[in-house]
Amino acid sequence: MLQFLLRRLTGAVVIMFMIGAFTFFLFYTIPQDFAELSCGRTCTPENIAVIRESMGLDKPITAQFWEFMSGIVTGRDFAQGYCSAPCLGVSFDSGDFVWDSIMDRFPLTLSLTVGGLVIFLVLGLGSGLLAAWKRGTVVDKVVSGASMVLSSFQIYFLGPIVLGLFVYSTGWLENPKYVPFLEDPTGWVVGLLIPWAVMATIFTAQYTRMARSTMIEQLQEEHVRTARAKGMKQSYVFFRYAWRGSLTPIVTILGMDLSGLLAGAVVTEFTFDLAGIGRLAVESSLTKDLPLTMGVMLFGAFFILLLNIVVDLAYAYIDPRVRLA
Repeated sequence: MLQFLLRRLTGAVVIMFMIGAFTFFLFYTIPQDFAELSCGRTCTPENIAVIRESMGLDKPITAQFWEFMSGIVTGRDFAQGYCSAPCLGVSFDSGDFVWDSIMDRFPLTLSLTVGGLVIFLVLGLGSGLLAAWKRGTVVDKVVSGASMVLSSFQIYFLGPIVLGLFVYSTGWLENPKYVPFLEDPTGWVVGLLIPWAVMATIFTAQYTRMARSTMIEQLQEEHVRTARAKGMKQSYVFFRYAWRGSLTPIVTILGMDLSGLLAGAVVTEFTFDLAGIGRLAVESSLTKDLPLTMGVMLFGAFFILLLNIVVDLAYAYIDPRVRLA
């Protein structure tokens, strides 16, 4: 298992370096003066020259690339002060360090992801297993029909309906907002309850259908039928043999969904007017804040790679044969 993990980590480091290099040259070779962008519209040529020197833009492109990549690991010096690792540069718009701006928004995105994940996994997998257990019955038909209907909804459609019904019309719930968990756990739950419910409604339908289909497929496998032939209890065969074999495709989709949510759920945050990583990415693009845009891209890529490793480890735990791949 250790060698399996080391291979995955080595590959992730190489891929992260390639993404960083691609991102750097993609943005730093466009025909645009970064010093002028950083200075603003009412800037004098003298000020632009000072900014260009302080940002190191007067150096060769290879030297700039080395400072950028090494700064992520060791930190860098800027006119604003020392940027400790991981240093992703300085925002043109606010003048703050990019990493600090990302960390200010990340707790909200993390809260959205974790809360929604817990709800839709419990409901989705639970209802999917129930439908597979009661295959062909009324329960199966009701659960399958509901999942088909709910899977057609989208956050930007369902979100305003829920807001209009429970916030603006009845006033039963507060408008979504973020309150740090350590400051007010109750306010944290109440403030994010509507986004969690909308996300859970849509994702639950997806995981219900997937859990049901994979479980039914696993119940037809030879080893499951052999276990039944040996006289084992139906519940034991269901959870001990079929359930574990059905986890692989579920873990695959979960890793993709989770990495996308952690990298920034743009639609969710804009629908409920929440300032997370996704909204930060859009705002940085609209203001041409290239260092911030680069930082968000690298941050998202890091989480996608990290969760891919977690998925690989989950595969290795579910099916030991994966460790030899």
